[in-house]
Amino acid sequence: MAKYIIGVIVILFLAFVGFSLWKSMGSGGAQTPPVEVQPFVAATSTYASSTMGFSVVYPKTYTVNESYAYDQFGPKKLIHGVKFLIPDTMATGTNLSSNDTGISVEQLPHALRCTGDIYLQANVRSNPVTINGVNYSVASSSGAGAGNLYEEDVYALADSKPCTALRYFIHSTNIGNYPEGTVHEYDRAGLLEDFDSIRDSLQLTQ
Repeated sequence: MAKYIIGVIVILFLAFVGFSLWKSMGSGGAQTPPVEVQPFVAATSTYASSTMGFSVVYPKTYTVNESYAYDQFGPKKLIHGVKFLIPDTMATGTNLSSNDTGISVEQLPHALRCTGDIYLQANVRSNPVTINGVNYSVASSSGAGAGNLYEEDVYALADSKPCTALRYFIHSTNIGNYPEGTVHEYDRAGLLEDFDSIRDSLQLTQ
């Protein structure tokens, strides 16, 4: 009986020693470092214009139109600039038009006061707005015709010379004109986030 008890004690002791060794090796041994998850960053490009004296960062999927001119004041009063058009994929299956929706950088070199309203044909007033330390004069207008909707927001850099502005131009169609379920409303929040990001990246180089 005594031998049996001693044997049990030895077995328990060995088990305890083995468990202690296993635990110490598990806590003190080399541990696999956690995998660092890299955040997704949308691919971008930088556009710089030496003639207009600015640079911006824009999504690579956008198309750059260097021959752009705003023509709503007539052919003799064109406002020249550079336009960044949204990709077709952003509008596919929605009521958004990719033909002319985009954000442009424009200049009126002879403007005496740099305000947003001078970039719009509509009789609107501009308002001072400061965003991230930049002083803007902001004006907006909208219009409709034949089922099409047009929205424009102009952010003129109030202190810039020559007068430089960014124009948000959104062309959409009345979703009620489509058969039910054929198209869905475009992602307005995502579109404006893109435009805001481009606006905030603008750097004047002259």
